[in-house]
Amino acid sequence: MAKVLSQQEIDSLLTALSSGEIDAEEVQKEGERHIRPYDFRRPNKFSKEQIHSLEIIYENYARITSNSLSSQVRSNIKMKRVSIEQVTYEEFIRSIPNPTLLLNIKMAPLSGALLLEVNLQFAFQIIELLCGGGSGAPIGDRELTDIEKGIVRGILDGFVGSMKEAWQDVVEVEPSLESVESNPQLNQMMSPTESVALVTFVLEVGDVQSFANLCIPYLSIEKISDKLTGQFWFQEAGSEENTEYTAALRDRIQSSKVNLSIFLGSTDITVRDFLNLSEGDVLPLNKPTDAPLCMYVEDKMHFRVQPGIYDGKLAVQVTDVVGKDVDRDE
Repeated sequence: MAKVLSQQEIDSLLTALSSGEIDAEEVQKEGERHIRPYDFRRPNKFSKEQIHSLEIIYENYARITSNSLSSQVRSNIKMKRVSIEQVTYEEFIRSIPNPTLLLNIKMAPLSGALLLEVNLQFAFQIIELLCGGGSGAPIGDRELTDIEKGIVRGILDGFVGSMKEAWQDVVEVEPSLESVESNPQLNQMMSPTESVALVTFVLEVGDVQSFANLCIPYLSIEKISDKLTGQFWFQEAGSEENTEYTAALRDRIQSSKVNLSIFLGSTDITVRDFLNLSEGDVLPLNKPTDAPLCMYVEDKMHFRVQPGIYDGKLAVQVTDVVGKDVDRDE
């Protein structure tokens, strides 16, 4: 139970504070509890493991998209993931320019939709390349015309199609492009305070760089959130099995030749007796004739055997399998 100060103790404390003998900030630090601030306007729904998994997925996505775009426009296009952070939907909408290209992407079986914003600078460069020009196209501050949108539509489909391959190690998705908008302020698909993961990419065409931003709402990955963990990645890596490779490996192991040896027993003789040994001499061993013998596979004992004759030849019959923890005896 907390101690109740008397009036005299309270007066003494106030006097000490007034004279500077006691630092009020130090008193507060000694009594304060360590509390981590939490902003209810920006709830942290994505865990560190989920963010890390999304980094892996979209690092792969950037590589796949780079190859796809380069083959489509027959020019070297580089796409690189530069950052991923957790923000609110309102912050995402305010951070992108107007006009722009805002792709509304559905990815069944994920819920909701993902938003991919592609800067118009990149779109004008692609149009110039597809129409036979160079990568240093002049940048306009206008919306694309209907004809220009038709020209870049195939490129935008490439952005969407790469999602399927990037996600295949986690879950099978079927991405589809629902709509393309130019004014982000008109897109009110979710609450302004909804938590989203914002993945930023750099697009490099020639010597000109532009940006693309992918908005991933937490609601869209909520039902597969257990798959965006390190444990899932390790389990998936361990469960993958190449049947053909395993069968070939098994055949190689089973057809390998090993050295087998039978330990009959031991005895002590002098060097003179050893030098005078000849065919037909008998050596008494330290084992009874009915005791099992030890069989060694590559100098490690694995079986107990009984000697005998099979089909007119000396042979042994396995009577017991020795565990790997059994020490070599004799």
